[in-house]
Amino acid sequence: MLPEALARQIITDHERHPRGKGEIEGAPHAALDNPGCGDQVTVWVRPLAGRVAEVRFTGRGCAISQASASLMTGALAGKSLDEARALAARYRAMVMGEAPPDPGLGDLVALAGVSRLHARRKCALLAWNALEAALAGA
Repeated sequence: MLPEALARQIITDHERHPRGKGEIEGAPHAALDNPGCGDQVTVWVRPLAGRVAEVRFTGRGCAISQASASLMTGALAGKSLDEARALAARYRAMVMGEAPPDPGLGDLVALAGVSRLHARRKCALLAWNALEAALAGA
């Protein structure tokens, strides 16, 4: 697990300077919201030859939901669809407290502390749930 100060720095950086923000015209997408806190996210994914050719997001919300979406776009770029789904499962297990932080998740480990904050788990998983819905529609 990352030191708390470093995790906070990664989350803040991705919230203030999101990567992968924007739409992908014509790509499968899914929009979800978290009515409990008002977070909203839409995820676009362009699969090509069994890989994630591009993934982007739009939305608004708390630092955790926006940082999670930003980190997700970087973590998934170029992965096979099977690798993307496996990464999503590993991330979900970490956020839900079902698995310890996995160094193979890279900077996504910054969100491991969310597992202790039950109300924030939905924030950390919102973009990933939208990704799964977009992939199901692809």
